[in-house]
This record gives sequence, C-alpha cells and structure tokens, in this order.
Amino acid sequence: MTFKVKDFGTKDYIEIYNLMRNFTLSRNSSTKDEIWLVEHPSVYTLGFSKKTEHIIDVGDIPIVSTDRGGQVTYHGPGQLVIYLLIDLSRRPYKIKKLVSLIETSVIQYLKDSGMNAERKQGAPGVYIKDCKIASLGLRVKKNCTYHGLSLNVDMDLTPFDGINACGMKGISPTQLIDFKKNITLNKAKGELLSYILEYLDKNPITLSDVA
Repeated sequence: MTFKVKDFGTKDYIEIYNLMRNFTLSRNSSTKDEIWLVEHPSVYTLGFSKKTEHIIDVGDIPIVSTDRGGQVTYHGPGQLVIYLLIDLSRRPYKIKKLVSLIETSVIQYLKDSGMNAERKQGAPGVYIKDCKIASLGLRVKKNCTYHGLSLNVDMDLTPFDGINACGMKGISPTQLIDFKKNITLNKAKGELLSYILEYLDKNPITLSDVA
C-alpha cells in the first residue's frame, strides 16, 4: 500500500485545513502519500475564487475561506470527507486524470450499491438524477494535492438551502441513506475507501489497516 490512511473521527474544519496545508508545504520526496478520513461539525467553506454571491442565508453556521478549487459548499455531521494528499510526480496520472479517477471511484461505488450515479458536464462532482451526492475540490502545490471530496451519507441537508452549492443554482442535494437503507457513516467510510484505493493504488485495504 502506497498510501498511509488516517481516520481523524470528528474534527473542526480549520484544524484539518491547517494540518493538510502544513503537511503539503513541509513534505519532501520521501514523505508517504496520505488519505485522511474525517467528519466535520457544521461549516461552510469558500473556494479560492471567493464568490460570495453564492451565499444566500447561512444563519449562524461559520464560513471559512480556503484555497481549494470550486465555490462554496457545506460540511456537517453525517457527511464523509476524504482528503487526498498525493505527490503527483510519483503517480502515472496528473490532476485532470486524478479528478476523473476520484469521480469514477465514487460513481462505481454508488452503482454497485444500486444507484444510477453519473457526472454532469461542467459541474464537478457526482449526481443521482439531478441531485448532487458528492462534491470534489482540490488544490495543487509543489505538484502535490490536498483537499478532496465529500459524500453525503446520513445528514441534515437543510444547510444546503443557504447556498448555491459549488456555485450551481438550482442543484438540490441528496444522500446515501435515501437509497441505501441502514447505511452508517462508518460503513460508508470503509466501503468508499476501498473503491478509491482500488482506482488510485490498486491495493484495497480495510478499516483495520487505518491509523
């Protein structure tokens, strides 16, 4: 396995954001690539374009400006977030191919779970019919990626009403629990991780291997 996988449980977004920026800036040629699994308390995050017109009514949920790609999105309890800290110089793919592989891994996981998941032209992420179930946003520094993807598992989707998620008007969210009964965040974590590793590394692992 060429990835080190870490499960952070529930952590504030800013704490993880600072950790992954510091990891990326301080890593060298011998630093192992890592995948981080985390669940965040409620927070909105803005991509580096900082287009605030997509913020409608966020109430008392905090907004954090970040340097990832994409527009505004929401993270909260019941959502699986996976951060991908990858040195592209070691990989047989560059950033566009990496994004495609990540989307494909999510789509295949959902299809194998009985859902008709798909991409949408010009709208990164994964959709079921016209509803978004997974979002994706990365940043590359020193040819190394950070940030990652989020999958709505079993959560309160109401906070998505306060934004044009990912800068797209009229896109409604959906979640895994609506299609896959009895799914839990922990179960989805292990299942999706195995698909991501299959596509990115060809060396599936289980949660028992996760630090």
